[in-house]
Amino acid sequence: MIDEFAKHNLHGRLRRDREALLWKLDGLSEYDARRPLTGTGTNLLGLVKHVASVEARYFGEVFDRLSPEPLPRWQDHDGSDLWATEDETRDQIIESYRRTWEHSDATIDGLALDAPGHVPWWPEPYSGTNLFAIMVHVLCETNRHAGHADILREGVDGRVGMRPEHEMQIDEDARAVYRAKIEQAARSAASLTTWKAVPCDVMFERHDGGRER
Repeated sequence: MIDEFAKHNLHGRLRRDREALLWKLDGLSEYDARRPLTGTGTNLLGLVKHVASVEARYFGEVFDRLSPEPLPRWQDHDGSDLWATEDETRDQIIESYRRTWEHSDATIDGLALDAPGHVPWWPEPYSGTNLFAIMVHVLCETNRHAGHADILREGVDGRVGMRPEHEMQIDEDARAVYRAKIEQAARSAASLTTWKAVPCDVMFERHDGGRER
């Protein structure tokens, strides 16, 4: 019973985070979906492409269930899954991700949580694993990148949230007040830290001409 509960719970959260990641592309221009938004080149469509390749490998190769999606050998990984070329359309990448879901879901549904797997790109003695560990790993990876996407999307046009039905209309004035409150707290904390950082052996003059630490 606990195994089925664990699988159902992990699988449900993975499905949730997949959709959250895809939603971050909603309504964006081709340029904004693809352009680098950090100094290291992180971009929204690239995050989707990357997570698709992660799922394809972990729920495919690891359990000898090769994905129908074309993937280079893991030994040849060169970071090309982190961004979209001009020849790749957004729809192609999204559809590839969705097909990967179907393949991953079949792996999850068809195997027990303790089903053995092997991750050749993990160092020994950790390469031997099972479905439960891989589900946790992929969920963490997807959740992490969905968080990245949330911050990136906020920087593009201010839209935030995990699900469309929970999205609230942007109130710029309320956001400015909230941000100012946090900024003030940060400045106050910094001032206190600076004051407390005075070395403990600094000597202070006493009013009677003596000295004390």
